[in-house]
Order: sequence, then structure tokens, then C-alpha cells
Amino acid sequence: MISIPNLDALREKQGYICDMDGVIYHGNICLPGVKEFVFWLYKEKKEFLFLTNSSERSPRELMQKLARLGLEVDERHFYTSALATAKFIDSQSPGCSAYVIGAPGLLNALYEVGVTMNDVDPDYVIVGETTGYNYDTILKATSLVNKGARLIATNPDMTGPTERGIVPACRALVAPIELATGVNAYYVGKPNALMMRTGLKMLSVHSADAAMIGDRMDTDIIAGIESGLDTVLVLSGCTSEADVKKFPYRPKYILNGVGDIVG
Repeated sequence: MISIPNLDALREKQGYICDMDGVIYHGNICLPGVKEFVFWLYKEKKEFLFLTNSSERSPRELMQKLARLGLEVDERHFYTSALATAKFIDSQSPGCSAYVIGAPGLLNALYEVGVTMNDVDPDYVIVGETTGYNYDTILKATSLVNKGARLIATNPDMTGPTERGIVPACRALVAPIELATGVNAYYVGKPNALMMRTGLKMLSVHSADAAMIGDRMDTDIIAGIESGLDTVLVLSGCTSEADVKKFPYRPKYILNGVGDIVG
């Protein structure tokens, strides 16, 4: 266990952007101290946003998931890489078509902005997390990218924490397609500035008065640093304290979990 630093300056922040997987829960297990942290956010009238690289669920589904874990959080407090990806695609090529490897959260976000599904000659191949990933989908995606479809991925997370342990995430699913085609995907989620700018706008708090809380050095922490936020690494997810030494940058705070913020 690490020693907890003085957190007065962190507690005085008006806004918090918080990752979910490995910070709020592992799969369907709520992590220690999370309920106290969320209660504190409401009690202290803080602005907060759950900004997740996961593309599997919509904000409403995330709201319902937290409700099953005993947390009542309004739908407006969620923003996902699926929504960010749909927004990016719509800004680049309105009314386009795509072959999608992903869960309902991604498919619904794309439908909402008018993207149609196409497995013959799509403008894009879009990849997010899904349990429906298999060799046939890799073959199809590879063929379409080789024919000219542009390759997009919802986020660059290689792995993710679950109640079963660390499992492959989006980048691991995209890698075979990249290797087979020689084409690098464009990754929309954190630490991409596109997602962070939208998150800060939704938070309605200046970056100097906000903090980024996450469990990944290569997405959450670097995204916070590059966006001008104070950064908080929690050790409840993918990263150990020893892992921090592998990176050329450091978070401002290292905590066991979000419960440490409340004290």
C-alpha cells in the first residue's frame, strides 16, 4: 500500500474527469471506496464526468450498470469512445457507411449520426471491444481495408481489467488487421485530444480547475497531462506503482483508489 499524499488541493478542484474500468469497477464488481467517492462528488456539488474508452455500452446502459452496483448517477455524466468515434466519423464523412466490429454501444452511436452498415464496399472499417470478435470478422475487415476502406478504432487500450483479470481490449483486436494490411488505425479515444476537448466542454470547468482520474498511464494520465489537468493514477486497475517508472512522465498523485480522495 502506498502512503497517501496531502490531497487538500485535489479536493478543492471543481471538476473531475474519471475513467471507469479499473477505477469505478472491474466488470460487474464495484471497487472499494467508489460509493463514498460518488456520494462526496454530489455532496460537495462537484462537476464530474465519467469518460470511458470502452465502446461497448451507451451512457444509458452505463447509468443502469452503476444503478445495479448501487450508484445513482444521471445519464449526462457519461461520455464514451463510441460517442467520440461517431462524432468524428460524422464530421469527416456525413452519411457514410461502415463495416463495424463492435458491441451495441458503438453500433447505436453510429446509427444515431446516420452511419449505415455495409460489409461490401464501406467507407470505413470501425473496430471496438466486442465478444463477437472472431477469425471471420478479421478476414472480412482485412479484405475491406485492402480494398480501400479506412481503418478506425474506438480506443488504443491494449488490455482492460475485469473481474476475471486482465483481458485483451480494443488495440489487441485491431492489431491483426493492422499487421495483415500494413495499415495503421486511427484511434479516437483517450489520449486523443478530440475526446478530451469534448469531455472538458461537457464538464464546463477550466482545465486548471479540473483533475483527470484513471488507472492507465498511456491513456488516462497522458491525456490529463496534455490537456492541462492535474492527474491522479489509481492502482485499482491495470497499473502498479512499479509500472510508473517505465514512463517518462508522472501523475501528480498516486492513490490506491478513488476512495482515498474522500479520506
